[in-house]
Amino acid sequence: MGSFIVTIDTEGDDIWNGPREITTCNARYLPRFQELCERFGLKPTYLVNYEMAVSPAFVEFGRNVLARGQGEIGMHLHAWNSPPIAPLTADDSRHKPFLIEYPAEVLRAKVDFMTKLLQDVFATAITSHRAGRWAMNEQYARTLIEYGYLTDCSVTPYVDWRGTLGDPVASGGSDYRDFPTEPYFIDPENIGRPGNSTLLEVPMTVSKRCHPALRPLVRTILSRPGIPRGVLGRMLRNQWLRPNGYNGAAMVAQVEEAAASGAPHIEFMLHSSEFMPAGSPTFPDTGSVEGLYADLEALFERASALFTGATLAEFRHAYEPAPRVAVQAEAIPTGGNVVIDGLRS
Repeated sequence: MGSFIVTIDTEGDDIWNGPREITTCNARYLPRFQELCERFGLKPTYLVNYEMAVSPAFVEFGRNVLARGQGEIGMHLHAWNSPPIAPLTADDSRHKPFLIEYPAEVLRAKVDFMTKLLQDVFATAITSHRAGRWAMNEQYARTLIEYGYLTDCSVTPYVDWRGTLGDPVASGGSDYRDFPTEPYFIDPENIGRPGNSTLLEVPMTVSKRCHPALRPLVRTILSRPGIPRGVLGRMLRNQWLRPNGYNGAAMVAQVEEAAASGAPHIEFMLHSSEFMPAGSPTFPDTGSVEGLYADLEALFERASALFTGATLAEFRHAYEPAPRVAVQAEAIPTGGNVVIDGLRS
């Protein structure tokens, strides 16, 4: 039986709108989600960024989850507001530059800071990671390996992020169209292919699905040799295992199809702020959040019957346990334009 991995990008309120002051009120809405997961035997991996790592409400919640063995804390890094602050554009809050767009020494300093911060706050080894805005490259992967990370889940198969800009004069995000869909140990010289590193890539579950009206045409194309990948790809749409308010039944079908195919894992994601009314554009009010929970109830019930719940760390250890050299914790500097649990830090 494969693993069902629940990942939550744990970050400030409504980051999509580029707030000048980042609040973390959504931390108070996470216990309800955690209770739902536990009811179905699922253990979320909370991938935590800076403002949540210094949010008293989230820290208390996260420590409780860890103490009971009901989840994992990993790292998520928003480069534009994660210390040490190093402005890259004329307005980083607006442009949200990718970490891979910064000089190598700044990239490493930010990974160093966040790893040590999380280790100190949560008194645990931090071994799982997802890049902010899904942007990864070889330098980033090598730095994660240096700091003892064992799993990454930044890859989104079939998705080309180059049209999504960070630095407006750079070339956009990562192109994952030809990356593997199943877990693989990353080659630090080419993150799109398997290698011999200790870093296991656990790709986000993204499937290629066809609009019903196009299925006859797609079947015809598939029956012919030499299918142009690009042509077929444009006819199919990407379906994420990520709620959007109207894909509840499609997510259940996606899980069932993965189980039938013998998939080793299926990976769900959402942002912590999406559990809070007005915390995201996708779920803007109480009614939409209640609809989200109805979809999650149906999805988790079916997924828990077909897969075994696992954190990213548990999934990695089942692959091939490896010793980890922990980074020594250091004093934690504070500051920055962040509002914690409704209060300015």
